[in-house]
Amino acid sequence: MIGNNSCGAHSVMGGKTVDNTCELEILTYDGERMTVGRTPRDELQRIIGAGGRKGDLYAKLKSLIDRSGDHVRQEYPRIPRRVSGYNLDQLLPENDFHVARALVGSEGTCALTLEATLNLTPSPPYRALLLMGYGDWGTAGDHAPAIVQQKPIALEGFDVHVLENMQRKGEEPAGRKQLPEGRLWLLAEFGGESQAEATGRADAALKALKGKVGETEMRVIGEPADQKAIWSIREAGVGASRVPGREDSWPSWEDTAVSVERLGDYLRDFQKLISRYQYNCTMFGHFGQGCLHTRFDFDLKSEPGVRKFRRFLEAGADLVAEYGGSLPGEHGDGQAKAELLGRMYGPALLSAFREFKAIWDPDWKPNPGKIVDPYPLDDNLRTGPDYRPWRPQTHFQFPEDGGSIAQAAERCFGVGLCRSLSDKRTMCPSFAATRDERHTTRGRAHLLFELFRGDSLGDGWRNKAVKDALDLCPQCKGCKGDCPVKVDMATYKAEFLSHYYEHCQRPRSAYAAGYVHRWAPYASRLAPVFNVATQTTGLRQVANMIAGFQYGVALPKITSSTQNHCSAKQGLRRFWWTSLLVQTNGLAVSL
Repeated sequence: MIGNNSCGAHSVMGGKTVDNTCELEILTYDGERMTVGRTPRDELQRIIGAGGRKGDLYAKLKSLIDRSGDHVRQEYPRIPRRVSGYNLDQLLPENDFHVARALVGSEGTCALTLEATLNLTPSPPYRALLLMGYGDWGTAGDHAPAIVQQKPIALEGFDVHVLENMQRKGEEPAGRKQLPEGRLWLLAEFGGESQAEATGRADAALKALKGKVGETEMRVIGEPADQKAIWSIREAGVGASRVPGREDSWPSWEDTAVSVERLGDYLRDFQKLISRYQYNCTMFGHFGQGCLHTRFDFDLKSEPGVRKFRRFLEAGADLVAEYGGSLPGEHGDGQAKAELLGRMYGPALLSAFREFKAIWDPDWKPNPGKIVDPYPLDDNLRTGPDYRPWRPQTHFQFPEDGGSIAQAAERCFGVGLCRSLSDKRTMCPSFAATRDERHTTRGRAHLLFELFRGDSLGDGWRNKAVKDALDLCPQCKGCKGDCPVKVDMATYKAEFLSHYYEHCQRPRSAYAAGYVHRWAPYASRLAPVFNVATQTTGLRQVANMIAGFQYGVALPKITSSTQNHCSAKQGLRRFWWTSLLVQTNGLAVSL
């Protein structure tokens, strides 16, 4: 969040990261370690006078802001969600030459952050929602300033496309029945030290807004379970923007922001722009600060599609600049969108950005090509016009993905719910055990994507990196249930391993478990001998080694053939499941 100057739904209450940064301990590329923060005039003169790397750095930063200060005051958007470019405004004398805040949002282009001292904002323990339903985006934007005046701790919105896509995936949101009539909904959240206080504030806001929002239907939700169900729809916005096989949306125009007072007019013009380019759009975001998340079904696999994508982003940037707004910048867009900064800032400020980077990094080493001297916005695309993935013959058919496992691997677009450590989700148990990105559903899906794309990973089905990442997948199907785009890693793993072992030797444990139906009947006739070999401490380690199983895992006793048939079958089932778990390299033991 320090790297990208991020914030979320409650920024109307607590502000952006930059607003809450007091000090940073940093490390420059040339090895200088220092603490930076607010620098009153006397302190600034002392640091410059002391000389050294820090004194030289502060002197150059002061010279830069002395020359560029008027441009910063005149050309920086005066809106709460300006996050693009460098925070040169924080170096102004009226902001106490705050070097730490100038580095927030610099995306690792200037220095590494080692420690941070931050403000904390109390979070009200009880909440209530005021829901409002609208027929169009513009009217909702028109009413946002009046709602903000009621001091909510969050003002969020989402459009009907979120609900439609959830339903296309077979999901029926529990909060749907609570929503008023409309095609776009605003959620104003109010907080308090008790439920009665929070609900009372929401009720007071409803009464105050009645004469200001026309015929808009409003209702207050105080029950925590109902609030959670409604918030789950808003939070599903990212995952609901992609419906595999029907709508492949991309996060390539995120976090544009304008003044909340101009939000309604901006949304009307933005909707006209979308219609002109004939894109489908899923929209949700932070209406309380005029900041929108939008996902579009860009065609990023053909030359005409990429050219259209570029034209749309350029037109969108011009529209944002026309409204005095800010381009995307909250999701590492210094690489993906920095080419557009010239449409928002004048040439003098772009030159100041270059100088700011050079002061910290004279050799142009950390993260080159971000924010200044950027890559073209249609370069380094995940797919692009030259995307021709390998489409091998497979056992599974993948009907929802065009019959291609390569296309199935494209489903994942990085939401990251598989990294959740909540006990309310099934996925991803291997990440919960290892805390390693390659053992997430996302990490495995991206490795498979790179494998089928062909330019990063070679060896086809024999690739060892993919095999190692899949090893700890327990094939529990948790991802298929929890992932918003239903990535089915259990199926992908089965497909991959079936081809991998066409070329590579299977481990001994696979034969021991796979042929259990053949050798177990013989073992049951010699059950006393077999159980001594597998249950005695010293002999058990030898048996595990021969079978290729992990040490320290006790194999179940085998039942004698003289016992009833049911007991024998239970013994075989127990043995088979234990063998399966043991093959996952001790993952079950780790969990």
